[in-house]
Amino acid sequence: MTEARPLLRHLRRCNRWTPDFFVPFVVADQQVGWVRREFIPVCSRHPEVFGCSDDRVAVLDRWQTVEDRTRAMDPALRRMAEEGHFTKWRDELYAAVTAPGASPLLYLERAAVARFGILGTGVHLNGYLTQNSRPHMWIGKRALDKPTAPGKLDQLVAGGQPATLSLMDNLIKECAEEADIPEHLARRARPVGAISYQLERENGMRRDILYVYDLEVPADFTPRNTDGEIDHFLLWSIERIIEELETADSFKFNCALVVIDFLIRHGHLPPEHPEYLALQQGLRTHDGRLQSAPIAGRPDSPISLDPPPAFP
Repeated sequence: MTEARPLLRHLRRCNRWTPDFFVPFVVADQQVGWVRREFIPVCSRHPEVFGCSDDRVAVLDRWQTVEDRTRAMDPALRRMAEEGHFTKWRDELYAAVTAPGASPLLYLERAAVARFGILGTGVHLNGYLTQNSRPHMWIGKRALDKPTAPGKLDQLVAGGQPATLSLMDNLIKECAEEADIPEHLARRARPVGAISYQLERENGMRRDILYVYDLEVPADFTPRNTDGEIDHFLLWSIERIIEELETADSFKFNCALVVIDFLIRHGHLPPEHPEYLALQQGLRTHDGRLQSAPIAGRPDSPISLDPPPAFP
């Protein structure tokens, strides 16, 4: 049976979580994230850093500066990594904040972001061109040894946003590493908006904002991966991409959202499309501040995300 809302299912998949499964992660008496209840005993094994109870995990008040908190957490996080609680240590620092633009309360290793449910950010670049009078997009197929979504389809360029780089500097770096895009071409990328979602995962909470860029690449440009994260690239027509989104789950979960946003902005999904309004709403479900409950709505509402059952 054909899915009645084939594109909307990608948004549903990225916006589901069960509040009862989580407790606040608190720093300096301010909530900055969410911790799964079953992860509380892991944190409690580090009483020099965390104060744990049934209803929250908090960094101890004895650590009063950003630098002290960051230094105090680092050995605990490394021990957790040795115990297998993180997929891969990245040596990239992310800021724990109450909202985008707020002052960081501490910095922690990227691998620990989901475990503590802090706000994660990234840059995603759509690379597109016209070929034979038809719009096309470059798609990357992720390497099979990637810890997240191996073998799935991806943007031409995408990467997490470390606290130590500006958005543009990070985009230029990722362009060089992932697709061998020279800096002069990367700087032509246009910032076109942001996408957000909040998703329960087995390893915690993904509470992300993706900053999206468009880059019209020359017809003679061919991407080449240099960091081993992309297996190969595909140049697909927009028609092929829409068909793939409607009939398969071959795109990485958040990359599907970025492609759908591109299709709407470039007029490939017109306002008459039956999912148009729901897609517009569902691509931006939070503004980076903490939510106490997931997006909800009547299943028969034309702009409801109609959340599926909770993640097991």
